Amino acid sequence: MALEARTLTLHGREIRLREYVPSTKDAVGEPLVLLHGISGSSETWVPLLDHFERTGFGRHVLAPDLPGHGDSAAPRADYGLGAMASVVRDVLALTRNRHATIVGHSLGGGIAMQFAYQFPEMCARLVLVDSGGLGPQVSPVLRATALPGASATLILAVNPATVAIARGIAAACRSFGGKLSPETRELIRHFASLADPGRRRAFLSIARSMIDLRGQRASAIDKLYLAREVPTLVVWGARDPLIPVAHGRATAEVLPDSRLTVFENAKHFPHVADPARFGDELGRFLTGTAPARLTLDEVVEVLIRASEAAEAPGNAPEKLSSGRHLKPA
Repeated sequence: MALEARTLTLHGREIRLREYVPSTKDAVGEPLVLLHGISGSSETWVPLLDHFERTGFGRHVLAPDLPGHGDSAAPRADYGLGAMASVVRDVLALTRNRHATIVGHSLGGGIAMQFAYQFPEMCARLVLVDSGGLGPQVSPVLRATALPGASATLILAVNPATVAIARGIAAACRSFGGKLSPETRELIRHFASLADPGRRRAFLSIARSMIDLRGQRASAIDKLYLAREVPTLVVWGARDPLIPVAHGRATAEVLPDSRLTVFENAKHFPHVADPARFGDELGRFLTGTAPARLTLDEVVEVLIRASEAAEAPGNAPEKLSSGRHLKPA
């Protein structure tokens, strides 16, 4: 078993990929794809990958740096959810995989849901971790990205000089016995990435495509009925200041067969706050569910049935979520 890192070339651009590769005798099931959040990178999953290595996790794991993030290229490009979902499909193709469980944190959760919507035949399971795209409420800090002058403000607030000062302060605190929590360190790493112009440009492009002054515009709630037969685990930090845990609870209600796990002492990064517990929850979910194997024809049938039900006389709009349940293999 080994942790590896390599660079893929996708459409002429570099995608950095962290991998956990189990030994052949231990390998089981479809791979996991771990998708980080906005301004993050695959580094956010390192504590979980280390846990997998210690415990002998038996699945192939792929953790890419999404375009505009980490060590991947940051071109002037489309950073919308659809484009990002296509990148996930292409990473699976380049690694010779056609079917995967998709784990998405924050923005990565929105991409995971978009992936399931665009490529249902490739999605075995969904794991949504403090996911974006499930309701309008988000932190005022994120809503502020829609304000005029947000780019200039970011340049002043996060640049090589301010990052160096912050690191110096943190080092001084450590020398006096102070200690930052794993989640605080993770959040600082996210913000520090915005000192790079390409990553800052990607951050603003993504944020403005999804968020305005009233909150998140993009929502998957009205399409989640299409994922009812995809086993889904929802994990949330109870103290998340960026995206409220109420979004996770609402998602569990829309998907009554899903599993909801709330980490009471975690904030926005439960997989960093307690990687061992997160890994154990993930392992139980994987062993306790059968992967979905949907076909495009089945999804089309559900769409048609839901549309016909909504258009029938006397039916309320909320009946759009009805439709024949698909059965996973």
